Amino acid sequence: MKILFAADGSTYTKKALAFLATHDNFGGEADEIVVLHVQPPVPPRVKTMVGAGVVNDYHSDEAKKVLDPIERFLKRHPASFRSKWVVGSPSDEILKAAKREKAHMIVMGTHGHGLISRALMGSVAQKVVADADIPVLLVK
Repeated sequence: MKILFAADGSTYTKKALAFLATHDNFGGEADEIVVLHVQPPVPPRVKTMVGAGVVNDYHSDEAKKVLDPIERFLKRHPASFRSKWVVGSPSDEILKAAKREKAHMIVMGTHGHGLISRALMGSVAQKVVADADIPVLLVK
């Protein structure tokens, strides 16, 4: 099974990762995990002021902060994995990556906001669940 693991570096990401590691039917030797970290884009005006190189270095550094601990954790488990990061809208990029990778399932942590918060702010998890054409496992 190929699993797209969406990681934002929050404690909810850590909970979802721990869930995968402690359930034998996920993340086993026959599975492949694609870890995806999505960062929102820097406003164009900022990019113009500081330069594209600086912005790319910033995104790379931020991605390392999220992905390095996950990679260290996954190296201690039997599943094969690879990680990548992209810049864009988190829900859109997660859905695109799932299609591109031909993932069988998306796994992600969720903040578990209440009804009012979702109505006001929207939710990455909510959009992914609504628009994905494969199973989505949310870990709270």
